[in-house]
Amino acid sequence: MFRFKKGSSWNNSVSNLPPGPRTIPILGNLHMMDLKKPYKTMMEWSKEYGPIFRIRLGFQEMVVLTGYETVKEALVNQGDAFAERASVPFFEDVTKGFGLVFAHGKNWKVMRRFTLSTLREHGMGRKTIEDKITEECSVLTKTIEAYEGKPFDVTTILTAAVSNIIISILLGKRYEYEDAKFLQLLKANSENFQLSGSPAILLYNLFPMLGFLFATPKSMIKNQSKIHDFVQTILKQYLQDLDENDQSNLIESFLVQQREENMKMKNDGYFRNENLMGLIDDLFGAGTETIANTMCWAILLMMKYPEIQSKVQEEIAKEIGDLQPTTEDRAKMPHTNAVIHEIQRFADVVPTNLPHATTMDLIFNGFFIPKGTYIFPLLTSVLHDESQWEKPHDFYPEHFLDSEGKFVKRDAFMPFSAGRRICAGENLAKMELFLFFTSLLQKFTFQPPPGISKDDLDLTPCVGLTSPPMPYKTCAVLR
Repeated sequence: MFRFKKGSSWNNSVSNLPPGPRTIPILGNLHMMDLKKPYKTMMEWSKEYGPIFRIRLGFQEMVVLTGYETVKEALVNQGDAFAERASVPFFEDVTKGFGLVFAHGKNWKVMRRFTLSTLREHGMGRKTIEDKITEECSVLTKTIEAYEGKPFDVTTILTAAVSNIIISILLGKRYEYEDAKFLQLLKANSENFQLSGSPAILLYNLFPMLGFLFATPKSMIKNQSKIHDFVQTILKQYLQDLDENDQSNLIESFLVQQREENMKMKNDGYFRNENLMGLIDDLFGAGTETIANTMCWAILLMMKYPEIQSKVQEEIAKEIGDLQPTTEDRAKMPHTNAVIHEIQRFADVVPTNLPHATTMDLIFNGFFIPKGTYIFPLLTSVLHDESQWEKPHDFYPEHFLDSEGKFVKRDAFMPFSAGRRICAGENLAKMELFLFFTSLLQKFTFQPPPGISKDDLDLTPCVGLTSPPMPYKTCAVLR
């Protein structure tokens, strides 16, 4: 839903262009689109035009890719051709191409390489970060226990717990769940994710010259300023106390790289303050919102399907008992592992995916797609592909179990996307989900509040760039 990149060339006389719905002047196909959940309209169009089709929103041409085979062919098998990030007007205005998520070309490659190496250095996939997650699990369970089985909204404390993990990597510290500044930070981040998928931002991206008419972009910029002010205060402290031989977080690692770059007098250096702020925005935002949303779905689904919750708890009791869960336990807990994977598949927290762009003119599955074209590889179409999943629209953990009850990997499991732009924090996210989920179900049974049955629970996702569940309350009964 984004501005068509200059330089892209669509020649409608070419015979092998992707098919698509008929357009009208100015609006293109916009009048046919569900502005709140555009991926639903795209999925309907795929039934008529096939897995590769072209749409125009406003003046902007785009190609939508649906289904596991098509998305895999693009992002994995022809990854280089689909590796660019589309230039989204609002996010280009805000990020200027810095950071990681909306970065382009060499800057993206340098920042991604730095991010992956630094995440590994500071514990991603290692015991050090597992210990931090374990400590956070203890705080989280004690906080929930204090509600004494009474109804409460789990969203805020789950978000705070999850956020503390990425913050520990970025800033080298954690915050109490009641910390006012921390809560303000989480609120600003969550609001921006929801507003990013709003009709107002869609229209801004399609008609940026009319951006002054929309209040939503101003609200998002205000929220981002709150986050930046928060980080700048911490950044000043690190600049004063920086020890090149003791880098305990990503900010310090970045500042050391920045100092080395400055010593070499590089005018075209990449370790600039703008990239640092962009990285913090991206990693804090995605590292908080997507995992927190998935955990909120996890609690809701366990209330909705108590028999599945019971099976997980039985496996936890058998394999772990009262011991603190560790990532090593995952290998001997196929049912729990399957349930966590199915939660991710069913929750579908980033249904539209972020838009890619082609790096060259190419023929893709028989269709001509010019360089610079906006590409939407719909993750929701992969996670609900009827050719890949036995019950694609149901919550069915058996998708990840064989006939003997052993865990099986599924190629169409792509909640983190795939290829060159796959989520940089995938391994960290998997560790968090397993440890948080098992720790919570080891201690509690989650039930609907009195007067609400499991049939009353709403599984309709909210509107936004990510798709959290509708607000709900739960009762955590101590086991």
